Amino acid sequence: MKPKISDVAKVAGVSPTTVSRVLNNRGYISQETRDNVERAMKKLNYFPNDVARSLFNKRTNLIGIIVPQTSNPFFGELTFHIESICASLHYKVLLCNSLNRVDKEKSYWEMLMRNQVDGVIAVTYNRGLVNAHEKPLPIVTIDHYLSPTIPVVSSDNYAGGVQATELLIAKGCQHILHINGPLKLETPANLRRKGYETVMQEHGRTAITYEIANALNRGEQQKVIAQLFREHPQVDGIFASDDLIAATLIAEAQKYGKHIPKDLKVIGYDGTETCQTLLPSLTTIRQPIELIAQKAVEVLLKEIEGDYEQEEMDICLPVQLIEGTTT
Repeated sequence: MKPKISDVAKVAGVSPTTVSRVLNNRGYISQETRDNVERAMKKLNYFPNDVARSLFNKRTNLIGIIVPQTSNPFFGELTFHIESICASLHYKVLLCNSLNRVDKEKSYWEMLMRNQVDGVIAVTYNRGLVNAHEKPLPIVTIDHYLSPTIPVVSSDNYAGGVQATELLIAKGCQHILHINGPLKLETPANLRRKGYETVMQEHGRTAITYEIANALNRGEQQKVIAQLFREHPQVDGIFASDDLIAATLIAEAQKYGKHIPKDLKVIGYDGTETCQTLLPSLTTIRQPIELIAQKAVEVLLKEIEGDYEQEEMDICLPVQLIEGTTT
């Protein structure tokens, strides 16, 4: 039979109320009493009921995470760090892999509310997910805008775009193009494009950007890259908005007889451990992924405690240029 609090109290030689206070960390409890209770729990193989404790504490210690694709290196690494940080703070995580589908995001959002999570960290383009005037849960987004009342954590996308374009110019590239997601999505990642355009303008160059409707889809990437090479055979420098696009670009360039970096220089963005391991030669703009995760959790916990009060709504963290042999 499953042991109860009364069984733990009997073995520890204390009252059930004392056991409850130890479990919920309420009131003063001497270290000797606490040790006796913990020894009794271990002896009886007793595990507290988290549901009952959440009702008592008015907290579930659950955090929801919504990401487009866990198979994507950036989102996978980001999720890893968020989960690790939450675990160290005694929070459990409910992971929602939306596959970039609005219907799945809405379904997951409802599921998270039904499970009474304490807060949500979201990576989603779906602005209709949260009512701009009614925020039912504490929420933080990463590199995506949902509403002016929701904090956003991102890398310094503009600085990354500037650094990438300046490096291509310094390497002697004359015809530099950019590949990005749709501008209409209005995410902080579009500042990578803005950085590229600013530098091109400063150097009297024409900025040309190719948009990929679904930047997470390799087939879509290949289609747009093929179009780019057909329309601009003279291209000698490309800044891709993420490392996976850069990897696809390098593979496709070989089909057109372009040698990298002699004929074409390529720079990506993200700098995940996976891409650095599989494609260590890639020059890229590294995002501080672990720091982004830390800041997102920090802001969310402040929101949960009611201590944030819109201190800073757009949190921008520094990037780092990692130069490989593709430039």
